[in-house]
Amino acid sequence: MALTQITQTVSPQPTPPELRKYDYDLVIVGGGIVGLTLASALKDSGLNILLIEAKVSSAAVAKGQAYAVHLLSALIYQGIGIWDKILPQIAKYRQVRLSDADYPGVVEFETTDLGTPELGYVAEHQALLEPLQEFVQNCPNVTYLCPAEVVSTNYQQNEVVIAVKIADQLNTIRSKLLVAADGSRSPIRQAAGIKTHGWKYWQSCIVAFVKPEKPHNDTAYERFWPSGPFAILPLPGNRCRIVWTAPHDEAKALCALNDEEFLQELSQRFGKQMGKLELLGDRFVFQVQLMQSDRYVLPRLALVGDAAHNCHPVGGQGLNLGIRDVAALAQVIQKAHQAGEDIGNIRVLKRYESWRQKENLAILGFTDMLDRMFSNQFPPLVFVRRLGLWFLQSVPALKTFMLKLMIGLKGKTPELAKR
Repeated sequence: MALTQITQTVSPQPTPPELRKYDYDLVIVGGGIVGLTLASALKDSGLNILLIEAKVSSAAVAKGQAYAVHLLSALIYQGIGIWDKILPQIAKYRQVRLSDADYPGVVEFETTDLGTPELGYVAEHQALLEPLQEFVQNCPNVTYLCPAEVVSTNYQQNEVVIAVKIADQLNTIRSKLLVAADGSRSPIRQAAGIKTHGWKYWQSCIVAFVKPEKPHNDTAYERFWPSGPFAILPLPGNRCRIVWTAPHDEAKALCALNDEEFLQELSQRFGKQMGKLELLGDRFVFQVQLMQSDRYVLPRLALVGDAAHNCHPVGGQGLNLGIRDVAALAQVIQKAHQAGEDIGNIRVLKRYESWRQKENLAILGFTDMLDRMFSNQFPPLVFVRRLGLWFLQSVPALKTFMLKLMIGLKGKTPELAKR
């Protein structure tokens, strides 16, 4: 979602207890997948929740965005009680093939490596968004406000006061806690003065849908080229989503080709394993960046998802990190509420930050290392990484560890995923 011209003030004076009145226990700014997941996760919390979204239709909807959904994310959605609504609309993948350009050595991740029926899933944006929207609208403790725009935030000792514009009318809302799920350019984060560190990569990603001549056989591909990673994600209807990373100028030039020329270039990266390709719809380019917020929390404020961090798309980590964020935050604030604690108190929110900030930083570092190690032709590094792929394929314990790391099964598991 996009918010503009948010201002933030801090008042050190507490609100007198006799005048204290909260409109909501929790206000979530950002009605995308991450914000909706948080509201859904708190359906039985006893908290009164307001979810604010500025736009009726997002850019992700317009571009037909698609995501890898890891097994831990699926378990979280199962714990919420919404997975049965999502699963029929998405694709499963039962094999992942990892390779380095034209090098013949391929690492094959199989379901037997984890002892699970599948390794993960691929979902188009709407396949996640619509079931979540429907679920939230049936949660009696959640009010879904769209379109509405946050104009200002005023953090006080015992509450946060939020000015919200609804149909050109300004409304004042008081809450114990504000959660920013408003994207990588989060105006809420910026207004709160939370600094970030990171960089924009020298690469951009081209994303597009294709329909291959032959079945994709529920297989996902991650092939590393010197220009950047190239991923093929299987979708329902024997379609595939491609995520093609290349230096900025090259990515722009590829996207500017006509369909026939683009398919010729794409087929060289894609390979011949699925036969002739058909391009479906438009293709889009977006720049890749890494970002980590210095803090995930302040008194009365918590950041989740892209508002807190961004990473390289290699391995499909981005959305999954956000889903883990909200599962962790939901667990922390629900336990605090049950214990009679103030959910907006910094001591409560620090429990969430200490849990997620370090785990996210490890994944951000790992994806950055993968991209840098494989996106070059430096001979000693080429030798080392191909030796590493050989070890990965040859040592089952190492392969299982790497697979679990990439799908979130090596960190602290939220209670939602254990139900």
